[in-house]
Amino acid sequence: MKLVMAIIKPFKLDEVRDALTPLGVQGLTVTEVKGFGRQKGQTEIYRGAEYHVSFLPKLKIEVAVAADMVDAVVEAIAGAARTGKIGDGKIFVLDVERALRIRTGEADDQAL
Repeated sequence: MKLVMAIIKPFKLDEVRDALTPLGVQGLTVTEVKGFGRQKGQTEIYRGAEYHVSFLPKLKIEVAVAADMVDAVVEAIAGAARTGKIGDGKIFVLDVERALRIRTGEADDQAL
């Protein structure tokens, strides 16, 4: 089992969800986060004054999948989240040692 964690631009969430649904992904977790990468934030003008915004709003998506689905899930997220501009985000893949569905007691792949 793997945990695919992606940091994306907020307006790309619906496209990413729509790309994952046909793959059989049945659930995902979305968290509102702030951060910056190579772009180091941005400068905004508010009431005529410039402000440097160091942390930009992003969404973190977490999806637990079977190991054989990882490549398809990563490709779907990357394709749906890509704008071609700086700040599109990152995707990380982590190992999951164990999963348990609390309601039924199902474990590992069956719990996903």
